[in-house]
Amino acid sequence: MTRARRLTVLGAVAALAGSLVVVPAAAGSAAPGRPAPVDRDRATTVTPEKTPVAVGHGGAVSSVDPDASAAGISVLKKGGNAVDAAVATAAALGVTEPYSAGIGGGGYFVSYDARSRTVRTLDGRETAPRSAGKDLFLENGTPLPFDDVVTSGLSVGTPGTAATWDTALRKWGSRSLHQVLRPAQRLAADGFTVDETFRRQTADNEARFRDFPASARLYLPGGKLPVVGSTMKNPDLARTYRELATKGIGALYDGALGRDIVRTVRKPPVRAGSPRTVRPGDLTAGDLRAYRVLSQAPTHTGYRGLDVYGMAPSSSGGTSVAEALNILEKSEVSRLSEKQYLHRFIEAARIAFADRGRWVGDPAQEDVPTKGLTSQRFADARACLIHDNKALTSPLAPGDPRHPERCGTGGRAAPTTYEGENTTHLTVADKWGNVVAYTLTIEQTGGSGIVVPHRGFLLNNELTDFSFAPASASVHDPNLPGPGKRPRSSMSPTIVLRHGRPVVALGSPGGATIITTVLQTLVNHLDRGMPLVDAIAAPRASQRNAARTELEPGLWNSPLRRQLEAIGHAFKENPEIGATTGVQRLPDGRWLAAAEKVRRGGGSARVVHRS
Repeated sequence: MTRARRLTVLGAVAALAGSLVVVPAAAGSAAPGRPAPVDRDRATTVTPEKTPVAVGHGGAVSSVDPDASAAGISVLKKGGNAVDAAVATAAALGVTEPYSAGIGGGGYFVSYDARSRTVRTLDGRETAPRSAGKDLFLENGTPLPFDDVVTSGLSVGTPGTAATWDTALRKWGSRSLHQVLRPAQRLAADGFTVDETFRRQTADNEARFRDFPASARLYLPGGKLPVVGSTMKNPDLARTYRELATKGIGALYDGALGRDIVRTVRKPPVRAGSPRTVRPGDLTAGDLRAYRVLSQAPTHTGYRGLDVYGMAPSSSGGTSVAEALNILEKSEVSRLSEKQYLHRFIEAARIAFADRGRWVGDPAQEDVPTKGLTSQRFADARACLIHDNKALTSPLAPGDPRHPERCGTGGRAAPTTYEGENTTHLTVADKWGNVVAYTLTIEQTGGSGIVVPHRGFLLNNELTDFSFAPASASVHDPNLPGPGKRPRSSMSPTIVLRHGRPVVALGSPGGATIITTVLQTLVNHLDRGMPLVDAIAAPRASQRNAARTELEPGLWNSPLRRQLEAIGHAFKENPEIGATTGVQRLPDGRWLAAAEKVRRGGGSARVVHRS
């Protein structure tokens, strides 16, 4: 089924969710477009079900890809914990989802420790070169064309993914990097089967890839698009993983691998005769050596007796989800009509985005009022802007969380900057009750388009998440580039607890739509009473302080759209928003893993069963 056809049936799929049979993650038929991987714990080849939901006692993994979920499950089966399995899953996604994530990028790692009943986070966001200034993307005082910056060394930030893996394992894991990279290393060497999504994403990047010999050699075998059903191998990445496994991450941050990255950024290896202008970046070996993953407190807000934890700045995900939930808390969402609920959801998101645009940046270089943004007092002051019979207009001016005033606004409104939508998220739980929600990315589909020669992975274009120039000269923009600065993100890995114990954990890709996707899924599940898999599958809306709210087909083609337009809402269609994965702790102690039914070809939820 083509992507367009899959998406047109989204609403129907969601409607049928109630008849879904819960399938245990064991042997079964092969997922479309994927081979049956070899389970190294068994003597025979088994097939992981590419199913959107699975239930079991021994741990759970949910990702967009069955091979990646299988890698995490294999670590759990061998006694690894949730952190170990999360790193194994992420490394496998670097093989099968290379246009979304990999060691050329970064991300945010949120972890719940069952013993201490605490949530802790790692900021593994990429950083700008230490030479970067506010004029990084200006030429003669004018912002460079966005697409020109994406496909360049100028867009590449210092990668944080490998350092995130190493830090998470050293702090909270029970296995070594060498051990947890084995499944991904084998997958890269043995190959995976190309599916329609991989071929389509390659086609979307074909023109860029052809301009970089290393990219073309890897992703356009024989000079052609990969054929659906063919085996895609990446021996260069297998060797790179082996080098990281044996030498440690010093190979990247202070070794030969790092030197190859710096050389590629500073002198992009463009095809001779290419008409493309590919600007060099200024990343240095010193930037790599100086990189640090940041351990920091999560964002926190109470919501209907629950504790919601997320990622603090440099991500705007935790503050924005918390603010919107706080705005919605005074509404009896479970009793609202679908029209009333969507109206208030849209308005809460609009307000949260207005405030994040004014206040959220890298807290190492900006004064970010995180506590104010996540406070109920500020949310209540902003919630009074919402009226049941009239939509707000965007761009909406921000409020001041430092000095909340009822219905108050301060400063000029600023539009939301563009963020690439191709990221990935994975969620893991183990038999001890530990949980990980981990979102990682190389920014947009295919990142910068530049594969590091002989290394088998793409470099990010993460620095395009900075504002190229202030939206208004009279208003401070906290997301302008700076030396060593982390660009603002929307990644929103989230863990919800009740009395210190896990209720649900989830996250999504999707650029700035991540925030609205996580928010809507949480409200669908916690307030509207939808089973987690149904809350994930339900058609989505995304309002990001823009003139029009984006709707998936299930809502675009619904009478709800006309009802909301009647009170002033304006819409545009988006065929697909986000791709959520999550885990839920059931009352009997079992884990439920849930993933997409349709989006991105469907996700892969797997569990371990007690022997």
